[in-house]
Amino acid sequence: MIQQLLFLILLGLTSYMAFKSYGRIFRAIRLGKEELIEGDRGQRWKNVFFVAFGQKKMFKRIIPAVLHLFIYVAFLFTQIELIEIIIDGVFGVHRFFAGALGGLYTLIINTIEFLSLAALISTLIFLIRRNLLKVPRLVMPEMKGWPTLDANNILIAEIILVCAIFTMNGTDGLLQNIDPAHYPATGTLFLSAIVGQGFFSSLSQGTLVFLERAGWWIHILVVFGFLLYLPISKHLHILLAFPNVYFARLRSKGEMTNMPDIMNEVKSMMGLIPESEVPVDSSEPLPDFGAKDVFGLSWQNILGAYTCTECGRCSSVCPASQTGKKLSPRKVMMDIRDRSAEVMDNIEKGNAERTNYDDGRSLFDYISDEELYACTTCNACVEACPVMINPLEPILELRRYKILTESAGPGDWVPMFTSLENTGAVWQMPDERIAWAKSMDNEES
Repeated sequence: MIQQLLFLILLGLTSYMAFKSYGRIFRAIRLGKEELIEGDRGQRWKNVFFVAFGQKKMFKRIIPAVLHLFIYVAFLFTQIELIEIIIDGVFGVHRFFAGALGGLYTLIINTIEFLSLAALISTLIFLIRRNLLKVPRLVMPEMKGWPTLDANNILIAEIILVCAIFTMNGTDGLLQNIDPAHYPATGTLFLSAIVGQGFFSSLSQGTLVFLERAGWWIHILVVFGFLLYLPISKHLHILLAFPNVYFARLRSKGEMTNMPDIMNEVKSMMGLIPESEVPVDSSEPLPDFGAKDVFGLSWQNILGAYTCTECGRCSSVCPASQTGKKLSPRKVMMDIRDRSAEVMDNIEKGNAERTNYDDGRSLFDYISDEELYACTTCNACVEACPVMINPLEPILELRRYKILTESAGPGDWVPMFTSLENTGAVWQMPDERIAWAKSMDNEES
């Protein structure tokens, strides 16, 4: 009865704290501009099934993909056992599904144990890759400090969780023979039977009961801790990868979003529409082009930032990054997430209001001009991301603000802008582009 009451209290506190934490993440994502999500819903669900659920894009790198798959599938199957643990904790019973499912229960738990062993091996390999082999994309400058600690924390938690599962099942198997009235038969669990005979068979009944309960409690406490830890971890992608993939843009990767104000002005200059048809409202201030802060980005961009797995695949294929330039697409997404969290903190603490928010800082305090201008807009980062995040979009929005709103930009870009404005071509010519093209046609005729 005491255990049941303690479990209910922990379940209630965890649920309350999780609701607050995840609500804060949702509000941070909504800091971005509204955006109409269009396109084929069938294609969106197809992306969710193959990319988010099926891990399709992970398999461009086969070794980490297989290792990750073991952990991912083990995570999914373990939820079955977790559901049983929650039911046992709430109602004060033991192995709720064992009697009802019979042989199927034995098959399910055996499957979970074999997957858990594969996940344990994969977790150890990931720890070695990060901390001993130091795979280049996992030790880039933006990964120093918390990002590396965060990744290690989760891997260590997974090891503890697997050990708890085998301790719980191994001791439970022995107790089924000693006290079958309180420990329902689960059938033969091959791996936990080996663990039980190898480590626990010589222990007294009291010690076995203690260890079984310890494994059970450690299991659920790790799960509760993981649930509360996710909002400050890159592993939030476990939840957000699915909506991010669903809402990812379906248009061609090379297609940029038009800015209506500039598009209409350019059309007027080129004679494509009469100047009289260009909407002009002198009472409205000139708009800011691009984005200076998270408020200027789409909420979908901020969702992508919170979804980022920090795997570094984007940065590892970025030509600017590979040639030694400062740009790292992963860092850009991490910076957007950190800035969104900073803004949300100030708003919720009452230090600022969302309307006309100004704390004297912006995304440019996180992301330097050197990073923005190094981007070649090649879309390699977009193609590489396993959860369909688009780092290029916020880079372009920030660069647009610098160039169009602040009239800033690299000095060697200025002649190009001047030529484009005066002649309609990026190369300096004595005549306008259209006049030059017509003169070439006349010469050919």
